[in-house]
Amino acid sequence: MNDADVSKQIQQMVRFIRQEAEEKANEILVSAEEEFNIEKLQLVEAEKKKIRQEYERKEKQVQVRKKIEYSMQLNASRIKVLQAQDDMVNSMKDGAGKELLNVSQNQHHYKNLLKDLIVQSLLRLKEPAVLLRCRKDDHHLVESVLHSAKAEYAEKANVFPPEIIVDHNIYLPPAPSHHNAHGLSCSGGVVLASRDGKIVFENSLDARLDVAFRKKLPEGMQTQFSGGVL
Repeated sequence: MNDADVSKQIQQMVRFIRQEAEEKANEILVSAEEEFNIEKLQLVEAEKKKIRQEYERKEKQVQVRKKIEYSMQLNASRIKVLQAQDDMVNSMKDGAGKELLNVSQNQHHYKNLLKDLIVQSLLRLKEPAVLLRCRKDDHHLVESVLHSAKAEYAEKANVFPPEIIVDHNIYLPPAPSHHNAHGLSCSGGVVLASRDGKIVFENSLDARLDVAFRKKLPEGMQTQFSGGVL
């Protein structure tokens, strides 16, 4: 083999090697581009997922904030309504309380009322002996109706007339006045108790007014008026 043949074979081998190298390089480039595209797609999807999660988190925060604000506004509205109801009821109760002062002005009607209150109290207590308290100003009226009250109770309950002991040491507070605006007061009526003091029946006009208002009030407002029991 001469030099020309040797050179020709060498050139063929070089071309073959170069062609294989180029093909290999192309394969590497294609593979690298595919891997890059896959990785880029994965990164894009991961970022999209993070963005969606962040959006959902913020959306939930907004919804929670809206619910809190709505609840606060609703509670504020309820408080305003309850306050308005409370003011109205207190105003009506104050007005009715002032009207109670006129009840004891008519001695004849008030005397009969005291008798009825005593009889009603006796029917509730059903005790053979009771202690009675009244206002000091009403003492003489109470004493004047005791006999008829005991007789009426005995007839209605079909029992012997009870013993009624009028308390001369402790009286119910006097009627409201400008001189005693912040002290205890009583518009009239009586309070009866068993001899041992374990059972007390408050039948004052103020207690009856409290009960009347409590019965007329909506259920949620009744607890603030806890007067006597009828």
